[in-house]
Amino acid sequence: MTADLIVVPANEASWDDLRAVFGTRGTGYGCQCQRYKLARGEAFGKFPVEERAQRLREQTDCGYPESGTTSGLVAYLDGEPAGWCAVEPRVAYDGLIRNANRAAWQGRSEDKTDPTIWAVTCVFVRAGYRKRGVSRALVAASVGFARDRGARVLEGYPMTTTQAIAEELHVGTVRTFAEAGFTEILRPSVRRAIVQIVFD
Repeated sequence: MTADLIVVPANEASWDDLRAVFGTRGTGYGCQCQRYKLARGEAFGKFPVEERAQRLREQTDCGYPESGTTSGLVAYLDGEPAGWCAVEPRVAYDGLIRNANRAAWQGRSEDKTDPTIWAVTCVFVRAGYRKRGVSRALVAASVGFARDRGARVLEGYPMTTTQAIAEELHVGTVRTFAEAGFTEILRPSVRRAIVQIVFD
């Protein structure tokens, strides 16, 4: 029997469903997709996980399908919440655009605050649902999601290898992005690539 895999904007998912994806322990639970969202002067370790989760809830607008904004996508496999993908205008990731030493900026001189450039910063699949096509579906769905909301460019920062610690693989792999039509534009390190889709 073929699995039923669908992806929806996070505001069309319930908060309970997104909480189920992140679980109650591990890297995803601890981060709540906030590492790149911190503003200048905010230290990741100073925010308890409950506050990180509350921020995620506000950013996604989960449970409000009529909302015009959200910060990502939620995947369902056979009706069960299975994965999360963070995709927004790049300027929404203050921690990403602020730090010129991050891999995302090595060898680049473009305007970091261009609101027409969107980014996929996290692709997270719930334990028990991995290796079943969820990451591929999320990254593929991010393309239409960003394009339909006015993105001129969509980019990601995947790992070049699957031989990585769990904390690194949340950015996805080059193969997953390539299958969704992204092109590699830069390899700032042996283990990290920058990929893009430019919309006409």
